[in-house]
Amino acid sequence: MKINILTKGLLKENAVFVLLLGMCPTLGTTTSAINGMGMGLATTFVLVMSNLVVSLVKDFIPDKVRIPAFIVIIASFVTVVELSMQAFLPDLFAVLGLFIPLIVVNCIILGRAEAFASKNNPFDSILDGLGMGLGFTLALTILGALREILGNGSIFDFKFIGAESNGMIIFVLAPGAFLVLGYLIAIVNKINK
Repeated sequence: MKINILTKGLLKENAVFVLLLGMCPTLGTTTSAINGMGMGLATTFVLVMSNLVVSLVKDFIPDKVRIPAFIVIIASFVTVVELSMQAFLPDLFAVLGLFIPLIVVNCIILGRAEAFASKNNPFDSILDGLGMGLGFTLALTILGALREILGNGSIFDFKFIGAESNGMIIFVLAPGAFLVLGYLIAIVNKINK
């Protein structure tokens, strides 16, 4: 049972490829593998920590203010991520900085707080946040890696041997995100069937 909670976010209920949630950071930040991984790990931290806190305080929050309370909890952890990234990873923050505050309104995080953490114990909530976050990170990293390979002829900023051209620029632009994501969704649908 515990393994199922942890692994369902990787493929079976992947937020990007199956549930189609969190499309703003998915399409906006995945111009490279490192950007996708950075956004995914930031979101994973917020997911795990907000799930933990929501599961701990769920019995003390009145129903009328449940969603606003969840948003305040999530916003607190997003602020921690934003300030930490700004202080310790300034290059990554320069690229992702605009999208970091949007984690607060990411459907994945609020959805997991409402659907899972508010109904389960802290340990299961941590596992759920970790599984969904790792699935999100995996999706963003794969999408970013494919876009970087096709658009720049590199991966994690490592140029391939013999990559004289800059690749197909469309893949590092917005239309490339839609093209690559569409093909990845088709592949995941085929695997899940």
